[in-house]
Amino acid sequence: MGTEQLLIFGILGLTLLLFIWGRWRYDIVAMMALIAAAISGVVPWNEAFSGFAHPAVVTVAAILIVSRALLNSGIVDQIQRSITSPKDSTKRQVRSLTGLVAVLSGFMNNVGALAILLPVSLRVSRRTGNPPSALLMPLAFGSLLGGLLTLIGTPPNIIVASYRAKVVGEPFRMFDFTPVGAGVLLAGLLFIWIFGWKLTPQRKGRSSKEDLFKIENYITEIWVSSRSKVAGKRLRLLKQAPVSDMQILGLVRGDIRIPMPAGDEVLEPGDILAVETSAENIKSLLKWGRFELLGGMRVGKKALISKEIGLIEAVVATDSPMLGETARSLSLAQRYDMNLIAVARRGEVLAERLSEIAFQPGDVLLMQGPSGTIPEVLESLGCLPLAERGMKLGRRQKNAAVPLSIFGAALGATAAGILPVEIAFTSAALGMVLAGVLTIHEAYESIDWPIIFLLGALIPVGAALESTGGAETISAALLQAMSPFPAAVILAALLAWTMILTNIVNNAAAAVIMAPIAVNAARVLELSPDPFLMAVAVGASCAFLTPIGHQSNTLVMGPGGYQFGDYWRLGLPLSVVAALAAVPLILLFWPL
Repeated sequence: MGTEQLLIFGILGLTLLLFIWGRWRYDIVAMMALIAAAISGVVPWNEAFSGFAHPAVVTVAAILIVSRALLNSGIVDQIQRSITSPKDSTKRQVRSLTGLVAVLSGFMNNVGALAILLPVSLRVSRRTGNPPSALLMPLAFGSLLGGLLTLIGTPPNIIVASYRAKVVGEPFRMFDFTPVGAGVLLAGLLFIWIFGWKLTPQRKGRSSKEDLFKIENYITEIWVSSRSKVAGKRLRLLKQAPVSDMQILGLVRGDIRIPMPAGDEVLEPGDILAVETSAENIKSLLKWGRFELLGGMRVGKKALISKEIGLIEAVVATDSPMLGETARSLSLAQRYDMNLIAVARRGEVLAERLSEIAFQPGDVLLMQGPSGTIPEVLESLGCLPLAERGMKLGRRQKNAAVPLSIFGAALGATAAGILPVEIAFTSAALGMVLAGVLTIHEAYESIDWPIIFLLGALIPVGAALESTGGAETISAALLQAMSPFPAAVILAALLAWTMILTNIVNNAAAAVIMAPIAVNAARVLELSPDPFLMAVAVGASCAFLTPIGHQSNTLVMGPGGYQFGDYWRLGLPLSVVAALAAVPLILLFWPL
């Protein structure tokens, strides 16, 4: 084993450890791996950033833009309303929601498809009394299975297709994945619909008909008496109180309710303030301002909302700029005009000081802010709304014919081999902007930049694994260990190892690492690389074992109240079902 191989193995090994550790985001880890590979010489300096011009990277970005345009069209909203009903049983709800998200995920970004149906699932759950945990995990897994259907369904398919072009001179086409993907999808959905939905944890910590956040638990009502220090003074005087982390959420004056009152509002005797702060601060505030404490929730939630001011529950996405930040460091109130009222993590409301909570992926936030700007603020913060109205993240088109026509043209041009996928869908993304389906700002906002940087950084590193002979060394070791077994068993082992890896690192990273190993194994066995690449594509999309294996899994963790180990209950048997279905289908449609 040469020096270059040792270097690339060391870089990849450390990269995997950092992925598992989770201290830094995966795009940061990938860039660290690229820089280390370039400085050590295993990636030539003039090729260090060639990955960002790779067709797979361009294709993923274009598909994300097109997916956003389809969301803006409103067609998906119409479809989901026609197939979901609160009157359905849990079993029927699981079937409807997972079936729809699977189909959508085959033709658009699977995280986007999940984002559409996540608030729908919660609404149905609350109306029927079924726990959200019964619906959300099957929904997430359905989005992963749906990505197997087409070339554009998931980044691993695009990566594998591009790598095939490098190996045999021609990429996989749009529907080359469909025979195997559809079979695995059908097997997975049947398992979930018949048996799997019973394996999801039924979280009983709260009634599903109740909100996760009870307003009375987070606000205190104080009364301004005639002897109060602030009577006749402006509300901003409260900033001089010897307390921290206090938010004035509402003011009630007789029959008048003023949510998020302005600082120049003059307080009158008899006014009631809805305040969010700690118990210790309340004691200090009462003493300082000579307020009186009210009990019995005389004003409650109505004091916090109006036509102009609303409350929203939202989940922190995996690529949110809020990650690792706090409400104080983000200046939520000052920069975004949003009050943070409560934070829940894994189904449990956190009792810590709100300004000191460092946000994590999957956290559910209860926030108050101007109704007209909430969608834009959530988008800039990288949060997905958990309310039906929050589905309207962008402008909705009254006529969906234009975006559907553009999308259909790109799909057809790719399927017919008229245009390569990166050209067809980049043209479609441009067409969506020119047609006014989405703005240029929305187009750039729709791109999942951490995925783009991860792919752009790891593609040269993956190429180095092959150019240094590292992929050949790994595949030789794999073949030596599996030498007593036939090629079909080796194929199954490769698929299983990719499944394990994708639950530890990002699925795109798993595909980048495993594709050259698979091709080298095929070369040694003197077999076609196609079945081995298909095994990598399927395995990389089957991240059912952990909440960190895919963004969809992470996003449902908070709203569903799941624990880390919950994913094994449904995920492990589903992985077995997917593997048992995939191997014979691969051998049938892509013979060795």
